[in-house]
This record gives sequence, C-alpha cells and structure tokens, in this order.
Amino acid sequence: MRWLIFDYGNVISKQSEVVPELAALLDVEPESFAAGYWRFRDVYDRGWTDLRYWRAVGHAAGKRVTVRQAAQLTKVDLDGWRETAPEVVSLLGELNQEGAALALLSNAPRSHGQFFRRQPWSAHFHHLVFSGEVGVAKPESDVWNVLLQRLRCAPADCLFFDDRHINIDSARAAGIPARHWTGPAEARRAIAEAGLP
Repeated sequence: MRWLIFDYGNVISKQSEVVPELAALLDVEPESFAAGYWRFRDVYDRGWTDLRYWRAVGHAAGKRVTVRQAAQLTKVDLDGWRETAPEVVSLLGELNQEGAALALLSNAPRSHGQFFRRQPWSAHFHHLVFSGEVGVAKPESDVWNVLLQRLRCAPADCLFFDDRHINIDSARAAGIPARHWTGPAEARRAIAEAGLP
C-alpha cells in the first residue's frame, strides 16, 4: 500500500487567529502572551499537559493560571485551530473516494489530537498520528520511524505534504518523498506525478 500523508496546521486547517482572545482571558497584552504561547508550544506538542503548558505561558506573562482558566484557554485554542479550508477537505474526500490510503501526521498536543479525531474530516484518514500522543514531533528523525511503523510501509511508499520546509527536509532525509504544501491544485499534480492513488 502506498500512502498520502498530510500535515494539519496551515494545510487542512486555516491559521489560528485567537492569540488576542487568549491574552484577554489572562488580562495581558497579546504581544506578551504570544511570546510564551509559541515559546512553549514545542514541548506542548511533545506531550505536556494542557495545565502545565498554560501555566508556563501564564508565568512568562506574569500571571498565575488556575485549573479553570487552563480549561478555558484550551477550549478557545481548540476553536482557533478548528476551522478547515473547504477546498482541502474536499480534496481529502475525493482522494478517499478514489481509494487513496490517507494518513495524517501533525504536531499537536494530546487534547488537540482527541478533539481532531471527533471532527468530520478525520473520517477520510486511515491513520491519524499526533505528536503529543507519541512523544516525538517533526522535524525529529524519530517521528518518521513512528509513522512508518504505524503505516507498516517503506519510506518510498509515501508522499508527504507539509507547509514547513524544515519538516519537508527531515522527511526527505528519512527517505520519504515530500512536497511543500501550496494548495490542492499543486497537491493533485504531485499525486499524479507519483502515480497515486
């Protein structure tokens, strides 16, 4: 079986724009909040709990985050990453109908992975791999081992799409054909060139 593998953020989803709303929940300036939001995102994607993450973000902004506030922040953050690009979801549906084997590999916290599994678009995928659930994230080389073990395939039996060049380079270093995501039309061309699905 040959696999088409997609990233989620800025590929299937639109860019989240909720940092100002999140900052308002803690009554801090968006710029101050954003610094911690992105600084600790990498470890959040690798398995930190929601509470640990938001307390680190809050501490960086000079605020103490309660359990209740952490739950509110998580909900708003999830809502920010919920919106998908309709044309991409349509592409996934078409590929699924055509018999393509689809997988998702996303750097996302555990709570986000649980949330995304409940979204309608997830039904198009045979496998969904989230970094927060497996403890490694792109562009670490170990993440490709995890993915290939889940898919039970060789690197050459994949075609991977991501919006970040660092992840594309990492996939290629692992022997996985990878393309920079620019949109459904270019993805269609790349899939056809690879002789997939």
